[in-house]
Amino acid sequence: MEVAVTKPKKKIKLGIGLVIFPLFLLTLLYLFLGFPFYYSFTSSSSSPSSSSPSSSSSLYNHFLKSSSSSSAAASSSSSSSSSVVSNPPYPPSNSSSISTYNHTNNSSLHHDGINNPNSNQSSLRSHDSIPSSSSNDHHSPHQETSREKHAGRRRRDCDISSGEWVPNHEAPYYTNTTCWAIHEHQNCMKFGRPDSGFMKWRWKPYGCDLPLFDPLEFLEIMRGKSMAFIGDSVSRNHMQSLICLLSRVEYPEDVSLVQDFNFPRWKYKSFNFTIASFWSTHLVRSTETGPTGQYMTNYYNLHLDEPDPIWASQIGGFDYVIVSSGQWFFRPLFFFDKGKLVGCLYCYMPGVRNVGAFFAFRRAFRTTFRAILGAKHFKGEVFLRTFAPSHFENGEWNKGGNCLRTHPDRSNETELKGMNLEAHEIQLEEFRIARREGRRKGVRFRLVDVTKAMLLRGDGHPSRYGHRPEDNVILYNDCVHWCLPGPIDSWNDFLLHTLKNQQ
Repeated sequence: MEVAVTKPKKKIKLGIGLVIFPLFLLTLLYLFLGFPFYYSFTSSSSSPSSSSPSSSSSLYNHFLKSSSSSSAAASSSSSSSSSVVSNPPYPPSNSSSISTYNHTNNSSLHHDGINNPNSNQSSLRSHDSIPSSSSNDHHSPHQETSREKHAGRRRRDCDISSGEWVPNHEAPYYTNTTCWAIHEHQNCMKFGRPDSGFMKWRWKPYGCDLPLFDPLEFLEIMRGKSMAFIGDSVSRNHMQSLICLLSRVEYPEDVSLVQDFNFPRWKYKSFNFTIASFWSTHLVRSTETGPTGQYMTNYYNLHLDEPDPIWASQIGGFDYVIVSSGQWFFRPLFFFDKGKLVGCLYCYMPGVRNVGAFFAFRRAFRTTFRAILGAKHFKGEVFLRTFAPSHFENGEWNKGGNCLRTHPDRSNETELKGMNLEAHEIQLEEFRIARREGRRKGVRFRLVDVTKAMLLRGDGHPSRYGHRPEDNVILYNDCVHWCLPGPIDSWNDFLLHTLKNQQ
């Protein structure tokens, strides 16, 4: 009897243990493993609209990089349409009214500056999103302001002088039929240039964007102000490019003080903006004399310590002055300082020292900047537009040299060297000296550095297409000036960028 009673008790105890022990293990697993997994799953699924700070920030930064301009982003966000239509940077060619000008530009340009022909959406991809105020993870206004300031500082600090030319299939933004300001010698399509691809490029700096020129934005910045171009015929070439780009908004009226092609003055009356050009081949006072030297070309007497009195006497009333010069310093010259002959270039005269072109080049810019700093009533801003290289190949300018390329070089295919490098370095050195002095006197100096960009554009000159074949011209193959439309239009991208970053 005792044995029969004892055995069932052991079986009962063993059965209870087999039940309790697994339950205990399951409880431990649930407490230490199951609860965190369950919590993670339920919390993530219960708030699908929330995003991590890192992902939200990355999308916001992508938006800052992708948006071509704040105005384009604002206009896109306020549109009543559910899809963003890709607008060209300028209105159709047959639209000349300011009321039809579309200020929402560059909506189809990605942050790499290349137009995407296969997309009609903005630079944000369809699967991207922008953090909104409804998000559980939205940024404070203070954080957004700091981020915007950082992005703006990065744009200002970017070196726009170095980069590559990238395709821009929407260009050009004017033609020789819509702009009357094109000089005959730069009207390449009129005189039979067979290719048009040279017009369809834009400059893309390394590491940042250079927005395309916005004529309405430029005119708004210039409202009630004035701008003077001081320099040679390439400076005039630049001014004519600007007029052509601005013609998409308004044509100016001729308000020239004298009827001289070398000293035009135009006014955009809707904006009370005046633009003028002062033709000054060497920036300093110069007089032209009879032919001399090996090539029997006219030579100039340069007074290196005296600014050209024509521009020097009139810049006091201008808000912006753009200074440039270059190619005229590489021809027969006599140099004077304080009225005394101190040297020459290509003169081949006994007793006169040949001092080289860059002696005068440096002195001319130094004298020019000093004259501007000392000008009465001038408290405007000075822009130095740097040296634009010529591209004569297969000979010199007077020995059959030409420039018949049809597309830009890559930056690794050519090098800034020789006279191009020396001219550029001299300008930068004199610019820095003037800028330091300008800070002391309250005159701002700004740099429009186009040298590296234009070194790559041997395809942008008129060459033989700047005149009729039968015309008797001195510069038969023009590899100095620039076709309009053409790569010189990008100089106004540089100019507007510099204007905006100084404000």
